[in-house]
Amino acid sequence: MRTPLNEILAATKGSMIVSCQALPGEPLYDEERSLMPYMALAARQAGCRCIRTSSVRDIAAIRQITGLPCIGLIKRTYEGYDSYITPTMREVDELAAAEADVIALDCTMRARGDGSAIDEFLRDIRRKYPDIPLMADISTREEGVRAWECGVDLVGTTLSGYTPYSPHTDGPDYELVDGLVKALPIPVIAEGKIHYPDQAVKMLRLGAHAVVVGGAITRPLEIAQRFYGAIRGARDE
Repeated sequence: MRTPLNEILAATKGSMIVSCQALPGEPLYDEERSLMPYMALAARQAGCRCIRTSSVRDIAAIRQITGLPCIGLIKRTYEGYDSYITPTMREVDELAAAEADVIALDCTMRARGDGSAIDEFLRDIRRKYPDIPLMADISTREEGVRAWECGVDLVGTTLSGYTPYSPHTDGPDYELVDGLVKALPIPVIAEGKIHYPDQAVKMLRLGAHAVVVGGAITRPLEIAQRFYGAIRGARDE
């Protein structure tokens, strides 16, 4: 059974959502069993009240072990298309069947795996699943506004820096969060390159409803690379 969106929003306001994801080829991905529930359990013990995760398998396993609501997505690539976060109705159907509490999807201007424009895609989802909350993963203010106009419930800055036309920086996109908070009447979720606690706090002070942190908590390879990169840089000075 899905947790109502208003309960998720109340539990996460001014707080953090932890992203627990592992893809094939990453150290914490196991073909036989999901390891992400243990990351999610650690997050719950720290105070987390909502998890963002990919794949039907991880949604089911995380919910069973932690009891926490999940923002679900499926990362799948289609040849010739750049969009990969829940890019077609196929992935939406799978997440709906898994009872993801919120479905996150790419709402950038990039081409989708089924060839549809984002407004067409969102319209079709709303017709098929009118009661499932949707989170738009975007990279620019214009994309966030368009997604809201198309009826999404949440806007996340997940893809800032991951499209060719959005700012490519080493840190979070504070300007984007600030602009979306001022432009939208729906919750803005700050996500992307939030590596340190002070960055998360700054996002909340800008008015973000909540922050999503993943790589800084649940991806040990990224964490280790960040430390080794800094050490190498200091050594070369």
